Amino acid sequence: MNFEALKGFHDPCFVLAENGTILKLNQAALQFFPSRKENIIGQKFSGILAPASISKFEEHFSSSLKHNTSSEFEITVQSREGNIYDINIFISPFINELDKKRNILLLGKDFTSEKKKESEFLRFYTVAQNTVNPLQITDLNGKMIYVNPAFERASGYRKEELIGQNPNIFGSKKHSREYWESMWRTISSGKVWLGEVENKMKSGESLHTRLLVSPIIDETKKVVGYFGIHHDLTDKKMLEKQLIHTQKMESIGTLAAGVAHEVGNPLASISALVQIVQRETEDSFIKEKLELVKKQITRISKIIRDLVDFSRPSDYELKSTDINDNLKEAIEIVKVGKKTKDINFISLMDESLPSVPLIADQIQQVFVNILINAVDAIAEKKEKYKSDEESFIKVSTSIKDANIKVIFEDNGIGIPEGSLTKVFEPFFTTKKEGKGTGLGLWVSYGIIKSSHGEIKVESLYKKGTTFIINFPLNLIL
Repeated sequence: MNFEALKGFHDPCFVLAENGTILKLNQAALQFFPSRKENIIGQKFSGILAPASISKFEEHFSSSLKHNTSSEFEITVQSREGNIYDINIFISPFINELDKKRNILLLGKDFTSEKKKESEFLRFYTVAQNTVNPLQITDLNGKMIYVNPAFERASGYRKEELIGQNPNIFGSKKHSREYWESMWRTISSGKVWLGEVENKMKSGESLHTRLLVSPIIDETKKVVGYFGIHHDLTDKKMLEKQLIHTQKMESIGTLAAGVAHEVGNPLASISALVQIVQRETEDSFIKEKLELVKKQITRISKIIRDLVDFSRPSDYELKSTDINDNLKEAIEIVKVGKKTKDINFISLMDESLPSVPLIADQIQQVFVNILINAVDAIAEKKEKYKSDEESFIKVSTSIKDANIKVIFEDNGIGIPEGSLTKVFEPFFTTKKEGKGTGLGLWVSYGIIKSSHGEIKVESLYKKGTTFIINFPLNLIL
C-alpha cells in the first residue's frame, strides 16, 4: 500500500502497528497532537482518544486484527487545543510490502459539525413536540412540512391531514387579501411578521391566535422556508366578548329601570281608565273585554318588574327561598321571548316543598340560563332539521333522598356525546359564533356548588337534554 497517496487527504489518516502505535500519519491528523510530527511516531493512537472511547476502539481494533476484517465505528478524540471531535473511524488490516508485517490503515471522517447540527435539531424537535404553543413549518410555496402535536390539538386536524396542505385550509376568510399579501411581502424579504389571526378549527369553531412567522435562512442567506408559532388568544377574545356582554347587561339593567318608570306611569293611567269604564258600563261584552285588557296590563307590569329585578346586581344574601315560586318567575321571564311562542311549557311542581336558604336571585339566574339554553336548542333543531314535532320544556320539582330535586327536560337538538363532559367548562358552547359566550352553564355550575347543591346533565343528540339539580334540605339559614 502506498501511503503517499493519502498525505494530501483532507481527513486524518494513520497507519498503525499491531500493538496500536502510530507508524505514519498525514497532515490532517496533526491537529490532534500537541507535539511535532517526528515526536508522534511510536505513540499509542489511543492516547488522543477521550476516556469513554478507549475501550470501544481497542475492542474493534482487536476484533479487526483477529478476524482480518474491516470495521467502522464512531469515537471521540481530543485535539492539541483541547477541542473535542466526533470522528467516524474506518480500520482495515493490510500487509506492508516493505517488511511484510501486518499493519492497520485507519481513516477518520470528522462529523463534529454534522453531529452538532443533529443535536441542535434534536433539542429543537424535543422542545417543538412538547411545547403548548402550536408550531408549523412551511416551504417556500406555503405548504406545511411540519406541525407539532399542539398544532394538531388546536386545529382539530391530524398531522396526516395537514402535511402538504396550505394553511388556508383552516382560514376563516375574516382577513382581507391585502392583510396576507403584507405578511408574504414581509417574510419573503427575510423579516419577521407578527399579527393576530382568526382561523377555523376542523369543528368549525373559531381559533384566535397571535401568529409570529419567521423566515428560515440557510448559510447563503437565502430564505428556504418559514417557521410559524401561534399563541392562543381564544380565552382573551372570549373574555373581551364577556366584558362587552356584561356591559350590555348593565345597560339593560339601567334601561329596564327607565322603561319601568316611563311605561309604568302610562300603564297605571290606562289601568285606572279601564276600571272607571268597567264601573260605568252595564254591557257584559264590554266588561269581559275590559277584564282581558286589565289582565294584559297586569302581565306587562309584572314582566317589567321581573326584568328590573333580574338585571339588578346580586345581593349575595341568603334568604328563605320558595324554589317553586322562583322557578315560576324564571319561566315567565323566558316565556316573553319570541322563540317561545310555539313551545309548550309544562310545570309539574310539588307544592309541599319547604323553603330553603339560598341566594334567590342567583338561583333564578341558573334557572333562566337553563331555560334559555333549552329554548335555543329547540330553535336550532327546528332550523336544522325542519322538525314539526310539538316542542316542550318540562320543569318538575320533588323531594327525594333529603334533597329538593329540580329537573329541566326539553326535546331540542341535544348535546353530542363528546361534548357532554365539557358543558360546565368556561367558554365552551355548542352554539354558533355570536350566539353564546360559553359562560352561562359555567356560572350556573359555580352558583349551584356554592349553594352546596349539585348539577348534572344527560342528553341524546337530536333527542333532547335533561338538567338535574339537587339542593340539600338540611341547610340552616
